[in-house]
Amino acid sequence: MAGPVPELDDRAAACARRLREADRVLLASHIDADGLTSAAVAASALERAEIPFETVFEKQLDAEAIAQIAATEYDTVLFTDFGSGQLDVITDHEDAGDFTPVIADHHQPADAETAYHLNPLLFGIDGASELSGAGASYVLARALENGSSNRDLAALAVVGAVGDMQASGGELHGANERIVQEGIEAGVLETATDLTLYGKQTRPLPKLLEYATDVHIPGISNDAGGALRFLDGLDLELKRDGEWRRWADLTREEKQIVASALVQRAVSKGVPASKIDDLVGTAYVLSEEPIGTELRDASEFSTLLNATARYERADVGLGVCLGNREGALERARKLLRDHRRNLSEGIDLVTEEGVTREEHLQWFHAGDRIRETIVGIVAGMAVGNDGVDRNRPIVAFANKNDEEVKVSARGTYSLVENGLDLSVVMGEASRSVGGDGGGHDVAAGATVPKGKEEAFVERADAIVGDQLS
Repeated sequence: MAGPVPELDDRAAACARRLREADRVLLASHIDADGLTSAAVAASALERAEIPFETVFEKQLDAEAIAQIAATEYDTVLFTDFGSGQLDVITDHEDAGDFTPVIADHHQPADAETAYHLNPLLFGIDGASELSGAGASYVLARALENGSSNRDLAALAVVGAVGDMQASGGELHGANERIVQEGIEAGVLETATDLTLYGKQTRPLPKLLEYATDVHIPGISNDAGGALRFLDGLDLELKRDGEWRRWADLTREEKQIVASALVQRAVSKGVPASKIDDLVGTAYVLSEEPIGTELRDASEFSTLLNATARYERADVGLGVCLGNREGALERARKLLRDHRRNLSEGIDLVTEEGVTREEHLQWFHAGDRIRETIVGIVAGMAVGNDGVDRNRPIVAFANKNDEEVKVSARGTYSLVENGLDLSVVMGEASRSVGGDGGGHDVAAGATVPKGKEEAFVERADAIVGDQLS
């Protein structure tokens, strides 16, 4: 991918050469939306380059998982959307002659080095906001081109970036912008200034507005009757054959009328100007996907993929990414319906029981009542609800097994601008109690031994206080 950081392209070219030299490749990837799109981009590129490969997924790449990968006897392992943070363990296996690693990742690297390590952080690009794991895989895919362009894979890379919460301020930045441009040139992406509400492709208009809570508009958000009254008050034909239309069904003029009325309502209800600005952003549309489906909008596509990942069906998510529009897509939709129900129940639990506030952060412990694979999402969605402070990071605990607890932390970009780095918080606090963790500045996770939660919170609260001071 041509860009202002030629060293990144040079490293991608070196990684591509190594992959071409391999007899066969084991592709190992993370299971969230960014990990699934990373795997799909890499798998497509390997297949087009006629490089034999097999794909495996890991929820967590720890020493045990890496040892199992080493036991497969592949001479080359391509890690996507993880591997950098485990570089010390991976290079031990490399030194032992178990395999040669090729890594396309965007997380904070461990203190070790290997020749085929493609990570934006090594070249002055922010891996939390400017290039995702899928973006790193896309850079590698462009270097792997074999007679035809891989620019069509830009659409999946954008889905990964959006799913990784990199569209801060309503749009993608940095190296992600170059990927968007290449997707537009390839005819697989379109962009437009639009409402930033989730569900524009699939939700009926009243539900679109009722569930749009990122910017809370009194009398509409979380208010089914209020959303209906708002729409009924507009002089538009918003129903067809008795059914509410979706945002994707509206003409440009109709969208402008609804959006203007929504902004006017927000102003009249005293919503701060900065929040009103958040109502509008850049929409990333996959132009080759059918209108009115989850696959048409990058945000909805990424949510569909996350639903497959959270319930350990990465194979289904990968199938959707690779074009299985029959069995895999229908299974993914069912998982998404179950996922939404579980998220709703989780948010209700947090709202009813509340959170515990420390001096600098807030937290709750779900035990076995929220799946450890979704507790971080619940925590992020609960921020701003009654009793949950937007001005403090939130930490969530859920039981992982009989001996370990999963910890997920979520912040806001305004807190990050003031110094918050949850990757450091999770890493240092977890290791202080015998666990491990990491991630990004705005969202991170860890695993700690059961019974060490209070000690973890105490250490994490102190670190957050130091960062925000």
